[in-house]
Amino acid sequence: MLIADTVLIIVLVLIDQLIKHAVVANIALGGQHPVINGFLSLTHLRNDGAAWSILEGQMWLFTVIAIVALAVMGYFFWHYRHHREQWVEELGLALMMAGTIGNLIDRVGQGYVVDMFQLDFINFPIFNFADSCLTVGVILIMIGVFIADQREAHHGR
Repeated sequence: MLIADTVLIIVLVLIDQLIKHAVVANIALGGQHPVINGFLSLTHLRNDGAAWSILEGQMWLFTVIAIVALAVMGYFFWHYRHHREQWVEELGLALMMAGTIGNLIDRVGQGYVVDMFQLDFINFPIFNFADSCLTVGVILIMIGVFIADQREAHHGR
């Protein structure tokens, strides 16, 4: 699965970068383009902080955190490569690695992360595809850990 996961990471990073490039090329900074009225808009923003613009201007800190996180995720990714029953965690790690790499490319290359997805039906921070990969990856890992705990509890009886 290591090769398939590596391909998935590369494809997701490419999708992230292509979306960001398209938004930068077609929507003015601060501009908004409705996609589904009342539900989703594309809004071109630059974020030099973390989620919800926490710690704005601390790009060096987020770069270091991303590199350390990639090393830790790489370790676990390598660890799970022979555990077929832990494919959910492996997929979650691949998504998290793709999201981390996608945003790291922005931080290192531009000094900020391009965000664009705005949920119009709720007051929620604007985010990008890499953020979505990170979120889904975390959810998958939580599900995988829950399944593993249930499997262990069932077999431990």
